[in-house]
Amino acid sequence: MVQSFALVDSPSLGDLKVFLGRSARLDQGGVRLIGGSGVLAVYAPVLHPRGLLDNAPTVLGLRTFALAESASFDVVVSARQLLDRLALLSVTVNLDDGPIGVLIPPPESSPAWVGISPPRGGWTAAGEVAAPVLEAAARSGVAEVAAALPKDAGEQLVHKVRAEVWGRAIPDVVPPIPAGVGLAADSLGFLRTDEPARILVSGSWTRVSTRRGHVLIR
Repeated sequence: MVQSFALVDSPSLGDLKVFLGRSARLDQGGVRLIGGSGVLAVYAPVLHPRGLLDNAPTVLGLRTFALAESASFDVVVSARQLLDRLALLSVTVNLDDGPIGVLIPPPESSPAWVGISPPRGGWTAAGEVAAPVLEAAARSGVAEVAAALPKDAGEQLVHKVRAEVWGRAIPDVVPPIPAGVGLAADSLGFLRTDEPARILVSGSWTRVSTRRGHVLIR
């Protein structure tokens, strides 16, 4: 079993830290790390069903990073533990010395959203959505969730409200995408006002992509 990976440089380390920090504010669960062919793909859950009768969409954030090696691995780990290891590297390693080795935290049990993987190829362009549209969907959704929940709301009610709000389609976007895409793209730092996001489809999956990252929806 692969126990570590090597990022190519310190900017990659910084970008991964920022991505994990942002994703941890959306979901405290694990992240999926897939390494192969010199690329690390990091999948972070934003919204996902919690049972067979749950109609919430699966919304994942994805960032990719160049690796200094071609080792292959596929593991779910604690985002917080990985973030702690990256933070320690930032103060204990000479970041000017090239590749930076990162120890992979102990594997966690795979959550349900890992069971059906997004395709790696076969994507077809289907449209675009302006960044301000996604930002507006994120802002209005956050306000609606906050207004709908009492201070002492239980976890089940919180998930129900979030699933309803973030699962609702953004008006006037073709093909339809849920408001959770706006939450993910805005919160994970994928948006720039002057860059529209591309919408691509492959089977039952939709991908919304910018140069800063991807949001996957099913």
